[in-house]
Amino acid sequence: MWKLIKEELTHHAPFTIFGALFGISLMIFFQGMPREMAHNAFYVLHPLHVVLSALATTAMYRRHKCAESGKKCHILPLILIGYVGAVGIATLSDSVIPYLGETLLNMPNREMHVGFIERWWLINPLAFLGIGIAYFWPHTKFPHGAHVLISTWASLFHVIMAIGNPLSLLAYISIFVFLFLAVWLPCCASDIAFPLLFVKNKKDLKCSCHH
Repeated sequence: MWKLIKEELTHHAPFTIFGALFGISLMIFFQGMPREMAHNAFYVLHPLHVVLSALATTAMYRRHKCAESGKKCHILPLILIGYVGAVGIATLSDSVIPYLGETLLNMPNREMHVGFIERWWLINPLAFLGIGIAYFWPHTKFPHGAHVLISTWASLFHVIMAIGNPLSLLAYISIFVFLFLAVWLPCCASDIAFPLLFVKNKKDLKCSCHH
């Protein structure tokens, strides 16, 4: 499994760098965006991230667990793994890590937005929607790739909400690093490492880019 994780991280690093650079470009363009507008953008992108993450995480587990057992997966473990992998790590990626960056940069309007609590009526049903789709359509290539890009944008607008003063070049470089880390490690962890912890036979695992 560690070989697979290394392959995933290597495969997605260039794509994530591109996403983070594009995110910085968007930040420069939207620098004067009102905080309420950035908040609304975050709550479009974060829920979409949760759906894609739930789909990719659940699909990865279902593909390998069901192949291992040779029969249908038990629905309760599938739901629990899909939910925790999607909501838990999407919150880490979109909210917790960006907030840490905002705190280190001493941004004046920093505030952590935890979607599954603030908008529980939106985030939680969408997580279950992603799990349901994956149960009948267990594919990982498109959901995982889209997940990485959407997560970058969600993290970006979380940071934009916290900006109060014009940013220095050093601040932009720091935000790029946090955007990259907020997406690269958590997204591969939620879609790949986390669901495969519950699969016994790891000999024939393949990179998500093959499915």
